[in-house]
Order: sequence, then C-alpha cells, then structure tokens
Amino acid sequence: MAEYDEKAAVKAMRAAIGTDTASSYPDDELINIIDIIWDWYDDNGLLDIDAEADDEDVNVGELTAHVRRMLSKDKLSPIRAEDIEPLVAAELAYEQSLDPLTD
Repeated sequence: MAEYDEKAAVKAMRAAIGTDTASSYPDDELINIIDIIWDWYDDNGLLDIDAEADDEDVNVGELTAHVRRMLSKDKLSPIRAEDIEPLVAAELAYEQSLDPLTD
C-alpha cells in the first residue's frame, strides 16, 4: 500500500469540485475535512490494527453526515454544504487508490 500524502488528497478533493469552487477553499479547510474523516475512523475503531480492511466498515452516509455536523459547528468554515459530499467521496477515492488490492 502506498503512503498517504495529504497534498495529493487535497489535490483529489479540489478536482472533485471544480476549479472555481476549489480555488475559494484554502488548503487548511480541506485538510480540516481530512482530519474530521480520520477522527471519525478513530472513533469507530477503523484505525485499530485488528480492524478488517473491508469497504463495508465505512458507512459513507454516516461519515458524510458526521462531516456535515462538524463543519456546521464551525461558523467560520467557508465549505458550502453542497460541496461536502463530493469532497468526502474524493478523499475516500484517494484512500482507495493507495490500496494495490482494489481496482
């Protein structure tokens, strides 16, 4: 498995929402979404060594809802609600691209 690269993940997320919208979001805001995703993984035991590497472990709907809730608490976040789902999906797709066993 290739090593996770935050800059590559941000690039993938930007590509998912289009140039005009992507340019309005600082890298730090997209990295915040990455952090929220990984915190959710940790809270749900998906970072444990003995956790099965199984696509069924990640409930994308729950994860997206969690990211929405967390961003809604941050009144200064510039991330628009309609961009959250494609940003989360792009980060997940980037993660999957690192796994040589998934095609």
